[in-house]
Amino acid sequence: MLSINSITRTVLKRHVLSVSLPRLLPTALAGPLGQSRHYSSMYDFEAEPVRGANIGIKHTNLLNRSASGIRTNPELQQQGVSDNETKKMNYCQAINDALRIALGTDDSAVVFGEDVAFGGVFRCTVGLAEEFGRERVFNTPLTEQGIAGFGIGMAAEGHTAIAEIQFADYIFPAFDQIVNEASKYRYRSGGMYDCGGLTIRAPCSAVGHGALYHSQTPEAYFAHTPGIKVVMPRSPAQAKGLLLASIRDPNPTIFFEPKILYRSTLEQVPVDDYTLPLSKAEVLQAGKDITIVGYGSQIYVLESAIKMIERDMPGVSCELIDLRTILPWDVETVADSVNRTGRLVISHEAPKTQGFAAEVAAAITERCFLRLESPVERVCGVDSPFPLAHERFFVPDVVRCYEAIKRTLKY
Repeated sequence: MLSINSITRTVLKRHVLSVSLPRLLPTALAGPLGQSRHYSSMYDFEAEPVRGANIGIKHTNLLNRSASGIRTNPELQQQGVSDNETKKMNYCQAINDALRIALGTDDSAVVFGEDVAFGGVFRCTVGLAEEFGRERVFNTPLTEQGIAGFGIGMAAEGHTAIAEIQFADYIFPAFDQIVNEASKYRYRSGGMYDCGGLTIRAPCSAVGHGALYHSQTPEAYFAHTPGIKVVMPRSPAQAKGLLLASIRDPNPTIFFEPKILYRSTLEQVPVDDYTLPLSKAEVLQAGKDITIVGYGSQIYVLESAIKMIERDMPGVSCELIDLRTILPWDVETVADSVNRTGRLVISHEAPKTQGFAAEVAAAITERCFLRLESPVERVCGVDSPFPLAHERFFVPDVVRCYEAIKRTLKY
């Protein structure tokens, strides 16, 4: 009879090509020709190649620390809110503010999910039940399939249904309802019916201690599904505007919220009601030598890697693009950039194989092949279950992104 350990080893050999994750990582993180990198992880800021650089969200230039960033934002200027009152909010508070505006401006809007009536596990819905009543902000049983199906039905009957899946890792029981019902409702009825009023919020991605079932980033599963939209904002002001846009969009939308950003990002946010455009990427930093693409919390990792590259390679400038919407994504903005720079690096936290970076790489290769000066690089999570003790080696940290950018520039 096989022991549990021998069975485990056999399964790991077959499915991740290694006996254990620590042995998998040197290969997964290897450079060209399998050369292992011996640089520091994201926790050792003094070793190569970080060398004391000010990296991470704490030192980001992408958050609006003052209202001046709001005043000069062209998208907010178009909305007519750039010169109005702002308030300092974290990501969680911005989500709450967007939900409050949605409920206050649309009598058909309802918010529901596991524990949302008392504020939710992350407190994003705190105070809403007291303000709008428990008929409009209410708890559901612990059934993700039921939450999605209920939301589809409410939206089909004309309500604005705003559902919460407590963790994105738990969205898979609702997969059939989302990809086989919500996405096809309008098409299968020839446009007579739809559930476009459905928005499903889901906290996602690594948080430092979430392990297998509280850390996943499942956007690629849904990006393969025509009929829905998939959004992942990077900051409080972006989260508020994109959530309101998702709620009001005439298509069902999956709205992923990187939970590590809930309280680590803080910026000035317009108090007024406003939306930001879906399916429109944002160029966060202009550059001439290489295009760097990401979304969600990975944007801050890429920003740090760019700082280190521009420090170590004087004269190099990197263009940083936040996709914001995963489906349908803004291929034109990325292609225009790559046609100028000739190089592309894409990074996301989800595993590499069949991740959304593969779609970006393929689409850009089709459009920009004759302008590319190097192969497109992908810097992603390791192809393994999301680990606990080895999380820092799983995620595409600043060192791995730095190395990928450097390789691409030197090709």
